[in-house]
Amino acid sequence: MIIASQKRKENIAEYLLYMWQIEDIIRANNLDIDKIEANIISQYQLSDDQRRQMVEWYESLIDMMRREGVEKKGHLQITRNVITQLAALHQTLLKDPEFPEYTALFYKTLPYIVELRSKAGEDRQGELETCFTALYGMLLLRLQNKEISPMTQDAIREISRFIATLAHYFKLDDNDQLFKDDNRHPASKMS
Repeated sequence: MIIASQKRKENIAEYLLYMWQIEDIIRANNLDIDKIEANIISQYQLSDDQRRQMVEWYESLIDMMRREGVEKKGHLQITRNVITQLAALHQTLLKDPEFPEYTALFYKTLPYIVELRSKAGEDRQGELETCFTALYGMLLLRLQNKEISPMTQDAIREISRFIATLAHYFKLDDNDQLFKDDNRHPASKMS
């Protein structure tokens, strides 16, 4: 809750990966708040008020997961909304001649994205979600101390660089510091 809020402000990519991890933690605890309190919340040094807020946060996420039908797999609408916002910004940056470095970085990363998407079979995702899925998969492999091939490391390095750049631009945009001309802003195109 506190970490999620901080990550949302500082780095949207880290926020998204963190929230996917929270979804998996909730699933690992069978969407049971008592288990989450015992296995997760109890590990923190919290005041009574902070503990209550954290329990309420997890309870609200559990409720959302149930209502949205993502108890077993999938992602909450709040995280899918982030992907949608990032995709809108991504498309705007690609079309804007003011960001040639971003476009070059994307096209350098695109072969890795295409390869990952081809391996996904029928579970194909958009370009950005493919990137985040790859980054999240790498996080899980590292947590499990699994060996990672040099080719996979190269792919993740490029994807990480691309997503970090997009996250940087997202933060600038979120703070109204990215576009000089408001007509180029992704939100103005969605209205």
